[in-house]
This record gives sequence, structure tokens and C-alpha cells, in this order.
Amino acid sequence: MEQQVIISKDLRAEVSDAIARVQPDRLFVLTDVNTRDLCWPRLKAYLGDAAASLITIPATDEAKNLDSLTSVWTALGEGGATRHSMLINLGGGMITDLGGFAASTFKRGIAYINIPTTLLAMVDASVGGKTGINFRGLKNEIGVFNAAGTVILDTQFLHTLDAQNLRSGYAEMLKHALISDDAMLCRHLAFDIEHPDLAILQQMVGESVAVKERIVTEDPHEHGIRKALNLGHTAGHAFESLAMEEHRTVLHGYAVAWGLVCELYLSATRCGFPSTRLHQVAQFVKETYGQFTITCKQYDRLYELMTHDKKNTAGVINFTLLGGVGDILINQHASKDDIFEMLDYYRES
Repeated sequence: MEQQVIISKDLRAEVSDAIARVQPDRLFVLTDVNTRDLCWPRLKAYLGDAAASLITIPATDEAKNLDSLTSVWTALGEGGATRHSMLINLGGGMITDLGGFAASTFKRGIAYINIPTTLLAMVDASVGGKTGINFRGLKNEIGVFNAAGTVILDTQFLHTLDAQNLRSGYAEMLKHALISDDAMLCRHLAFDIEHPDLAILQQMVGESVAVKERIVTEDPHEHGIRKALNLGHTAGHAFESLAMEEHRTVLHGYAVAWGLVCELYLSATRCGFPSTRLHQVAQFVKETYGQFTITCKQYDRLYELMTHDKKNTAGVINFTLLGGVGDILINQHASKDDIFEMLDYYRES
């Protein structure tokens, strides 16, 4: 079944239609402790006669682990789920990733839909079919490609979101603009994310998701152009993993934003990406996301973490770089010296 992505106008009708298309024998809703309190009451009121069993796991990316996954499988089993049941994932990227993986593997796969409640999940995690959990300190180490039947994007849920998480999601939108065109990038650099107009943001979410959908449709299993979506993520995931090791709380989008600065520097030095655009983005990131403090003593560990990236081949670190805005260059390599120089630039910028 092809994934249907809906920019919501009537959540009640859209949820009802998504359930009716599957006609499940049992319905389950997965939340974390935050979305259970903030978002579940609204969805519950819209489910009407469709009785749903609620499954709740801890919040934050640290809960995206095997223990949480096991608890979801257990709840499905104890709740009488069959191959004809459905799971609704109501939450941020951690919930859509883990819930999607749980649904994809329980009884070899049950139907699921995503209702993302964070900006990050709306423009990234909930769309495109990547599911999974973190394992042994590595981001998204275990998972499968399996798209939700329906993704419903309702920006009304963003009223429950704090400023930090809003900025986190915006980093992925900035990435989509960089791999799209100059006009889209300029709109994103000019948007006031500190005092966002949610009506304008909804239009931008639709535009951002369209970029991702176009790429995912062309390359659903990441054999080629879908790697464009990894811009900023090789360095970003290394920052994220280092933060986990050092018990520093870092949101995914912040790590991606810092990773964008790093990888645009490589793009400028190796592929001709315009230095004026590099400095514009670096300034925007510094003002919006601050800086992840590192010293040169951590370079070796960051490099080692990059070698674990799933995009690598035969131990060679693969980057997605840009020759210009929208000029995507996948499978680009950089030496250890290049990467250390990139980290120098990040620290100094």
C-alpha cells in the first residue's frame, strides 16, 4: 500500500477514513508519557465508537530502545492483537520510529498509521518508511523500511510543543531547503522561528514534506538519491552519539543543524559550494542552535563514531555533500585529516 500523507484539515474525518480503509479487528494507540497527557485526549475524542487500547512508554530518545520495544510487543500480545489489528503512533519521532518497527515486526507486520505531534516527526521521522530503535549506543542501529499506510500532519499539535523541540524540527526543514532550491532556502533563513506564525509554518511543512516524498518515491530503500536526505547526518549522528555517551542531552535536530555546518564546510572545500551560503547557514545555526562544545581531544572518538554510520561502505565514511543549493552529490568521501579540519571549522565558526 502506498503511503498517504495528509496535511490535516479535519482530523476526526481523516483518522476515521484511515481506520476504515484497514477495518482492523483491534485498534491500539502508542504514546509516550507526554503525548498521553497532551495529545491523547484530543485523539480519543475523535475516535468515536472505535475502542482503542492505549500503550504508553517513557519519553525522550533514550527510551527508543529494546526494553521499550519489548514492552510494546508485550502489550500488543496481551491485548489480543492479530495480524489484522492496527497501531496508531501518536507522538514525536521516537514514537513513530519505535512504533513503526513494533508494528512492522509483530506477527510479521500489522497495519499502522502515524500522527506526528512534533515538527521534527512531521517533516522527517513519520514520512518515508524508516523505522527502528537505538542499540548499543548507536542511533537507529536496528530497524526496517516499512511505511505507515497513512501519515496525518496536523500542526494544531504544535501548540503543545516547546521552543527547543520546534527548533529541532526546523533543522530538518532547513536541510530539505538546502537540497531543494535557493528560493526555499532563503524563505527558511528568513522565517522567524523564535516567534513562529503557525499558519505560514503549516504551508512550509507541506513544502518540506513534498521534497522528502519526491525523493523517497524515487528511491524508497536508499540505494541512490534518497541519500540526499542524509545531509548533515553523518556528523550530526556522531555528535548525538557522543552526547549520549557523555550524558549530555541533545535533541536530534540540534545535532543535525551542527552537522549541516560541518558538511557544508566539506561541500565548500571539496565540491565548490558557495562560501557565502556556507557562512549564512553557519550564522543562522549559531544564532538558533548555539554550539555543541567539543575539544580536539574528542576528534578521534567522533571520527570513530562516523565509521559506524550505516551509509558507509567497506569502512569508508560516506557523506552527502552539495555542489550548490539543490546540487546533490552522494557517496562523497573525506580523509581523516579532512574530517578533523571540518571539526576545526565547526568549533571556530
